[in-house]
Amino acid sequence: MAAVERDIDDLPKNAANYTALTPLWFLERAAVVHPERISIVHGSIRYTWLQTYQRCRRLASALSRRSIGHGSTVAVIAPNIPAIYEAHFAVPMAGAVVNCVNIRLNGPTVAFLLEHSSAACVMVDQEYFSLAEEALKIIADKNKSSFKRPLLIVIGDESCDPGVLQSAIRKGAIDYEIFLESGDPEYAWKPPADEWHSIALGYTSGTTSSPKGVVLSHRGAYIMALSNPVIWRINEGATYLWTLPMFHCNGWCFTWTLAALCGTSICLRQVTAKAIFSAIANQGATHFCAAPVVLNSLINAPPEDTILPLPRLVEVMTAGAAPPPSVLSAMSSLGFRVTHTYGLSETYGPSTVCTWKPEWDSLPADARARLHARQGVRYVGLECLDVVDHQTMRPVPADGATMGEIVMRGNVVMKGYLKNPKANEETFEGGWFHSGDLGVKHPDGYIEVKDRAKDIIISGGENISSLEVESVVYQHPAVLEASVVARPDEQWGESPCAFVTLKGKAEEAGRAEDIMKFCKERMPAYWVPKSVVFGPLPKTATGKIKKHLLRARAKEMGTLKKSRKKYPPSLVIDQFSDMKTIDQIA
Repeated sequence: MAAVERDIDDLPKNAANYTALTPLWFLERAAVVHPERISIVHGSIRYTWLQTYQRCRRLASALSRRSIGHGSTVAVIAPNIPAIYEAHFAVPMAGAVVNCVNIRLNGPTVAFLLEHSSAACVMVDQEYFSLAEEALKIIADKNKSSFKRPLLIVIGDESCDPGVLQSAIRKGAIDYEIFLESGDPEYAWKPPADEWHSIALGYTSGTTSSPKGVVLSHRGAYIMALSNPVIWRINEGATYLWTLPMFHCNGWCFTWTLAALCGTSICLRQVTAKAIFSAIANQGATHFCAAPVVLNSLINAPPEDTILPLPRLVEVMTAGAAPPPSVLSAMSSLGFRVTHTYGLSETYGPSTVCTWKPEWDSLPADARARLHARQGVRYVGLECLDVVDHQTMRPVPADGATMGEIVMRGNVVMKGYLKNPKANEETFEGGWFHSGDLGVKHPDGYIEVKDRAKDIIISGGENISSLEVESVVYQHPAVLEASVVARPDEQWGESPCAFVTLKGKAEEAGRAEDIMKFCKERMPAYWVPKSVVFGPLPKTATGKIKKHLLRARAKEMGTLKKSRKKYPPSLVIDQFSDMKTIDQIA
């Protein structure tokens, strides 16, 4: 029997020495410490920290007055604009949970998210109002008389067509700025009574047929927000460029980190190499986060879009599909210092970092790049990280060769999946969070991802479920069988590659383009297969498709180039010599 832990005293918690952890206090402090410092820049708009605090209190007040608070979810469908930043504070100030929706999703998927989360309010940028309309119509048609329309708020933007905004208002949406005016700038918000209360909800496809809702707590958000500057070289007053979507893992919690640092956020509605270089040269951007696809766009940007040499060293944090060593090396040569991290939506974004060691500086460039490409060691806010044998849960040898599953445990692991007890039981089996990613552990303790056990495809930093893409490809009338895997992609890191067996004597001529068009009408554009390979699929004796062979085949085909639409037959390996490949440029 385990001994009962005893302390040296019996002093209790009280209101003076214990408060639930929440990142909401960071905003209040920023408004007190630097009320006149610029908090957000968006086009011609400039807000100070005091103004941002007041706007957030107005929004929280306005939501509360419409009975949107504890137990409610507020969905936000928007690119990187001030309103989505404000929602990260205002919504939880009202006691509700913020759900930032990926703007690249299609209507049916957004409808599933809004219905599954029971969204009481939908805040939508005017450019994506038609997407919200489509999603709400799908829900209404499904539920008929039982459908209760959520509060619909449309966010205007000076860079967009004002006619679209007015049309949305005529259809019953409330203008965001008018909605704010109905709130109190001195609203007496309250922190959560329990830091385990939910602050955010985000959806990830995983490998199931429906997206899973990742629930994050105030405690975890607080710890991750403060871990970011400890791990990364981002200091008080930094100027941060929003290239990473705030809808992606809540901007890796940098939404809250920026308030803790009293830094300045430069909103970037559309991410281009030209816009990034311009923000660095003309707006003083010192830091930004991005998927490897963005780094690649900077490296390959035409001269007229670049501003080189950089006026200062610019810090970049990257995560997603592991960036090739050549990309990391090229970024360094341009004057960027890249910090390589790895994580998942379920771990509040990055939860490991390839911490650079001074002794690596003297190594040859290729050796440095290979070391830099590893996923590294645990974040300071993550208590446990390991690579284990999935069957025994024992750690694999630190030999850089033995594969196992990457598992995590600690305060920056999600609360769980919303309304999905079966998935929670599986993902938390044995007291660890199971990432589903396969990797190795090197002798120095650094981990390296080698494969994705769940066949997730990471394209441009976004997760794509191969099973979901397959389900659509199968719907094509000419398709008999289909299997989708990741293929290296020059622009996106990875892109879906569909291996297809056609029915009967269906002609292959023009069929690939037809399948791509078919998919484009039924799924988000970035899910659409960019390579289609025709021929019989390799199977086991029991009829299961050998996906490991297809992954090897896709890798053997080489990286999908932006400048090449077809690959010569000579690249088709012997065991698939009867398969034909057609590629399409995104």
